[in-house]
Amino acid sequence: MNMATKVETAVEESIDDVPLYEARRKIYPIAVHGTFRRIKWTLLIVTLGIYYLLPFVRWDRGPNAPSQAVLVDLANGRFYFFFIEIWPQEIYYVTGLLILAALVLFLMNAVAGRVWCGYLCPQTVWTDLFQAIERMVEGDPRQRREKLKNASRGQRAFEAAAKHFLWLMVAWWTGGAWVLYFADAPTLVWQLFTGTAPLVAYAWIGILTFTTYVLAGHMREQVCTYMCPWPRIQAALTDEYAFNVTYRYDRGEPRGSLKKTEALKREGLPAGDCVDCRQCVAACPTGVDIRLGAQLACVQCGLCIDACDTVMAKVGRPAGLIAYDTEMNVERRQQGLPPVTKVLRARTVLYAGLILLVGGIMVASLATRGSEGVAVIHDRNPLFVQLSDGAIRNAYTLRIVNKQPQPRRFAIAVDGVPEARLEIAGGISQAENGQPVVEVGPDQTYELRVLVSTHAKLPAEASLPVTFRITDVAGGETSSAPDHFKGP
Repeated sequence: MNMATKVETAVEESIDDVPLYEARRKIYPIAVHGTFRRIKWTLLIVTLGIYYLLPFVRWDRGPNAPSQAVLVDLANGRFYFFFIEIWPQEIYYVTGLLILAALVLFLMNAVAGRVWCGYLCPQTVWTDLFQAIERMVEGDPRQRREKLKNASRGQRAFEAAAKHFLWLMVAWWTGGAWVLYFADAPTLVWQLFTGTAPLVAYAWIGILTFTTYVLAGHMREQVCTYMCPWPRIQAALTDEYAFNVTYRYDRGEPRGSLKKTEALKREGLPAGDCVDCRQCVAACPTGVDIRLGAQLACVQCGLCIDACDTVMAKVGRPAGLIAYDTEMNVERRQQGLPPVTKVLRARTVLYAGLILLVGGIMVASLATRGSEGVAVIHDRNPLFVQLSDGAIRNAYTLRIVNKQPQPRRFAIAVDGVPEARLEIAGGISQAENGQPVVEVGPDQTYELRVLVSTHAKLPAEASLPVTFRITDVAGGETSSAPDHFKGP
């Protein structure tokens, strides 16, 4: 029986031993030091720093516009992201962002497995922070076990209260920071402090504080293992060339204690580098034994790599017993073949190409979109009327959009109807070159009803394609919208 078969047999036996329902085992991972731990700390600081501080970043958009760099203005139906302003009718940009996010996630998975889960997922980031607070207040698992035997009940109660207080403070600021993206941050902070903020703000802060505290402080790995759908989805998107945190059983087996493996080596018998210290298990935030192969609960965070490399250094053996590797390379080393790396393959090229395509379309659309727009709706009842002088008249509702932070005047014209006469219902006091003109306020929409009539003889089909066009009187920018002119 080769080594791969032995590992597969061990995995099957371990799965067979697991009941259909198992009570939760509380997991208290030890602190580790190394490359991946430093990467995780760096990403934690950067991502949380952006999340907490971004609402306070200012961006000058000129008069009559909010100065918050990132703002979801629900009251006015706007989303601001630095120099980009998204209107409700441009929701397709949000759809494009969601498609891009999904494609990036697929590409990350094809290259390096659940790297998102291990380093950037909000659940991972906040759980990491909560566990760091727990170790800072109560000590590592070994110290906690000693305190259960030796520390007074008062000391344990004080430390538990301090831990939960710090957890609640982090959760509270997490909920508060999220609310700041929906209103001017400095103003809302002052309102929250003085008790004058809207009730909905306090409600959402309470909800998000509770969910962060429960998910990151108490449920932890349960969210990743049982609640999150991504582990089940990504299993169908990976392949044998994707890099994953891997126990190199071709080098580590047969495992045993340090003394046992040294004795076997002296006798010339097979012995692996794994000394069965279980530090990889103790460091895992989800309690996974990576030596049993790929598992649903593994978030690919790399902390077991740091723990194993530390032990290997102490026992004088080379690092990399656990490392980011591919299933293909493990099999190739088992066969005595050199490892291969295939980052560029069909699925990664496809995902990268789709990302460039969708991203390019969005960038081009943003770069070429105008700062004005018009939409038209034809009256349905009646579709047309015949006036006493024999003219045919259709009525429409126009909605003109001004996306600039200053008021603008637009001339309205209609094309496609012979001898057309355009009027604005209710009359109008402005005109430019014989065309009616309306003024639209800064960053606003203006709705008006227009009447189009003609004495000309209509074609037999009694339906003409027409185009309504608006023109900025000062700048000359134009926008148009199509519709139809109906007749008998």
